[in-house]
Amino acid sequence: MTSSKIGFIGLGLIGGSVAKAIRKYYPEHELIAFDKSRETLALAVQDNLIDTACSSIDESFSGCRYIFLCAPVSCNTAYLAQLKSVMGSGCILTDVGSVKTSIHEEAAALGMESCFIGGHPMAGSEKSGFANARAHLIENAYYILTPSEKVPAPEVESFREFLSSLKAIPIVLDYREHDLVTGTISHLPHIIAATLVNYVRDHDTPDRLMKALAAGGFKDITRIASSSPVMWQQICLKNGGNISHILDSYIQALRQAKDAVDSGDEDRLYTLFETSRGYRDSMPEGSAGPIKKQFALYCDIIDEAGGIATIATILASNNINIKNIGIIHNREFEEGALRIEFYDGASSAKAVELLQKYHYIVYET
Repeated sequence: MTSSKIGFIGLGLIGGSVAKAIRKYYPEHELIAFDKSRETLALAVQDNLIDTACSSIDESFSGCRYIFLCAPVSCNTAYLAQLKSVMGSGCILTDVGSVKTSIHEEAAALGMESCFIGGHPMAGSEKSGFANARAHLIENAYYILTPSEKVPAPEVESFREFLSSLKAIPIVLDYREHDLVTGTISHLPHIIAATLVNYVRDHDTPDRLMKALAAGGFKDITRIASSSPVMWQQICLKNGGNISHILDSYIQALRQAKDAVDSGDEDRLYTLFETSRGYRDSMPEGSAGPIKKQFALYCDIIDEAGGIATIATILASNNINIKNIGIIHNREFEEGALRIEFYDGASSAKAVELLQKYHYIVYET
């Protein structure tokens, strides 16, 4: 791909990560950006990520090969009209929002279907903002494309190849199908996590014993409740029809589970957990979905001075980078339990092999 000019509207977690991936693989490209936060733009310039920081959406975006809309979903839709007046010919406009129907409808209303390819990198983090953006965030992550019907096929293929060169995994879907699929595997889990955390908060003991003891499984399945409230508020508003239908079906599934518990039905209870385990274990581990996979292990250690330091030294001396490390207090293991998180699967696998070599008991997640 020859040197091109690429624009960004918004440099949050996803926008910043896509921009960093482009800078990594195409250092010759000219990157320009607009963001409501002057601090974010200043940091992006300081990091040599962008060449031009724009104070508004103006003629600076003329001549861009691609423009990425990376603001909240409702803002992306509003920015379309502003971009229409400044986009040059040959520019493809795309977004990174996790709801596609509303922006596709707006693009059609504005007569912008021939240049709009909806996009959704299905990668993320419970942390938000430019400070947490990483070039590798979209690597090996599915990147769904929902091109408008009027976009020429060669343009769709060119954009698909560009994303592939950033190490993402592009998949083309109809935008309506996208909203149903992501409503089930992404939006529903975030609602479940948020309501579960709030349930514990509202029903905790006076001395906050539930909060104090919460670890392991509870923290794993509610991690995404720490995501941006503004983003998820907008997603629920924009994909409300699908989410409401999905919640109705899920609530019925919960009622069936309650009936099995109330009746003491051993077969139904066993089937509930056995079928879910089988289906969960059949899911591929090689790519990142909407809920980013964590690479972590648990290690039994004796509660003595220097125990953590010894393990950290073993890993560091073998060039294994640790993302996070800490003691888990309410595990069912015989000794203390150390949870170690890594940046990738290869590091986690290497750490397991290494610690077992030193006779540590290791539990993989």
